[in-house]
Amino acid sequence: MTTHTAPPTTKEQLLFLDRAAVRACLADIDPVAAVEDVLGAHRAGRTALPAEGYLPWSNSQGAYCRSLAMLGSVGAAADPLAPVAYGMKLINAATSNPAQGRDRAGGVSFLFDPETARPVVLAEAAYLSAQRTAAYTMSSLRHLGPRQFEEVTLIGCGAQARTHAESLARCFPAVHTLHVHDLLPERATAFTAWVEHRGLPFTVTRHHRAAEAAAASTVVITLTITDTGYLTPDDLRPGTFVAHVSLDDLLPEVFDRAQALYVDDIELIQENPRRVLGRLLNEGRVLPPGTTKPGVTTVRGSLGDVLAGAVPAERPGDGIVVSNPFGMAVLDVGLLARVHAHATAEGIGTRLDLLGAER
Repeated sequence: MTTHTAPPTTKEQLLFLDRAAVRACLADIDPVAAVEDVLGAHRAGRTALPAEGYLPWSNSQGAYCRSLAMLGSVGAAADPLAPVAYGMKLINAATSNPAQGRDRAGGVSFLFDPETARPVVLAEAAYLSAQRTAAYTMSSLRHLGPRQFEEVTLIGCGAQARTHAESLARCFPAVHTLHVHDLLPERATAFTAWVEHRGLPFTVTRHHRAAEAAAASTVVITLTITDTGYLTPDDLRPGTFVAHVSLDDLLPEVFDRAQALYVDDIELIQENPRRVLGRLLNEGRVLPPGTTKPGVTTVRGSLGDVLAGAVPAERPGDGIVVSNPFGMAVLDVGLLARVHAHATAEGIGTRLDLLGAER
């Protein structure tokens, strides 16, 4: 018997979404709801999150560069009727970029066809990733932050600060003041001008020292690129919620004295001792959920656990509550799936033919 192979199709298309297209789609999507849906799927075992690929190097200026390739799927296991999204985020960064007028990080995200495994979407990743990160912060703040607050501290005034400011204006309209600090005063000045230009409803107060900014409010969001801790427990007011987004800003003593500590995925954090909380978990100075030892902080659970009602949500009392997300590629995949659906419905984006015209 002769087996015939079907001839190749003349076109193999994918949808390209540049930053403007991604922004247009996200304007009609609730990223917080999308992120919370994926957190629920992750907790229920309906995601896959392989180990990330990590490639570091130094450029001609001696600056640290890295490439991260992060694969993931959402909706893959327990519910056979749930839509499945497979994808990858490729996000690269160089610490010398900001001084040259570029964002530190940038890249592309993909979605794959579940049947053919071919890429079907190629999207600008940095804005999407920043929106995902800010959405996680907004969710954690809703469920774990102070019940009432009108001022927020942003430490670091780069691209993530801009996205967080936009998200705060949308999700917390009572906030009227942003306290900010950046190691480069000109970046804090540029952020202030950007807030005014965008018409965001904030008064921006710049601080010369990170500790001064941290002490100025009871909501502190760290958005830096540091790998060296600098915030002490005494820098934070009693009753403060810290969104430890950039992962290395808090000194170990903050974790030692934390009233409550929440993460996105405990295994991801344990597997990366380059970050302070991963190191503390491996040393036994902080304990994973379900284990206790007198005088040692235990991670309460994940934000997904909180959303599911499986772990109590503890807001700051006289102490400090810390949210320490490592960052999960499945959140990017889930959010991009929403963007893709909206772009397809509205005719947004550019179709690219990977094979070109037949010859």
